[in-house]
Amino acid sequence: MLKKTLTMIAAGLALAFGAQGAALASPVKNIVLVHGAFADGSGWEAVTRILDKAGYHVSIVQEPQTSLSDDVAATRRILSQQQGKSLLVGHSYGGFIISEAGQDPSVAGLVYIAAFQPGKGDTLAGLAAKIPAATQGITQTSDHFLYLKPELFHADFAADLPARQADFMARSQVMPAAAIFSTAAAEPAWKTKPSWAVVATQDRAINPDLERFMAKRAHSKVAEVKGSHAVYASQPQEIATFIEKAAQSLSQ
Repeated sequence: MLKKTLTMIAAGLALAFGAQGAALASPVKNIVLVHGAFADGSGWEAVTRILDKAGYHVSIVQEPQTSLSDDVAATRRILSQQQGKSLLVGHSYGGFIISEAGQDPSVAGLVYIAAFQPGKGDTLAGLAAKIPAATQGITQTSDHFLYLKPELFHADFAADLPARQADFMARSQVMPAAAIFSTAAAEPAWKTKPSWAVVATQDRAINPDLERFMAKRAHSKVAEVKGSHAVYASQPQEIATFIEKAAQSLSQ
C-alpha cells in the first residue's frame, strides 16, 4: 500500500513539474505595439500583417497622449486582454510607455524601435537634450500640446517614405500634451526583463547616438537599421523579423 502511495505521489510530482516546464517553455505569441508621439497606430499596419502571417497575435495600443500615466493605463488595458505572456514593443515616446507598463507580470520582454529607453527619473526633454536631434520642427499649441510642423514632417520624421504617405501621417499625427516631456520616468522594466533595441541610423527625431547610449545602458540586444524615425513603417520586414526573433528567444 505504501509503495503504491509513493508511486502515485512521484507520478503526481512528475506531472506537476512537467506542466511547469511546459508553461515556462510556452512560446510568446502575443505582440503588443505602442506608437510614439506625432503618429498613430496605423503606422504599424505593415509590421502587423507580417507578424499575423507568422502566427502571432498582434494588438495595437491607441494611447491618448494626455499624460504618461494615461498612456501606461491604456497599454495595460490592452495587456489585460491577452492570453499568456506578451512581448511589448514601443516606438519613439512609446519607449517611455513600455518601460513603465512593462512592469506588468504578463510582459516577458520589451522591444524599443527608434525609441527612448528612460532610466528612473529621466524625462523625455532631459534625454532629448543630452544628445540633441536634428529636427527643429516641434512646436506648441496655445493649449500646450505639441506637434511636428507638417512642412517638415517628411524630412524629419519619415524621409524614407513616399511623400504622399508622409503627408498623410503629418495630417493624422497625434499631439502629445507638452507636460509629458517633463514627466519623470518610473523604475523601468528593462532593469529586470530582457530588452532589444533598433537604432534608426538616419533618425532626425531622436539622435541615433542617443539611441545607442540608451540601448547600451539598458544592456539591450541591438540592431542598427538604415532608416528614418519612421523605420517601423519604411522597413517593416526588418522590424517584424527583429520582433519575431525577440519573441522566439523568450520561448527558448
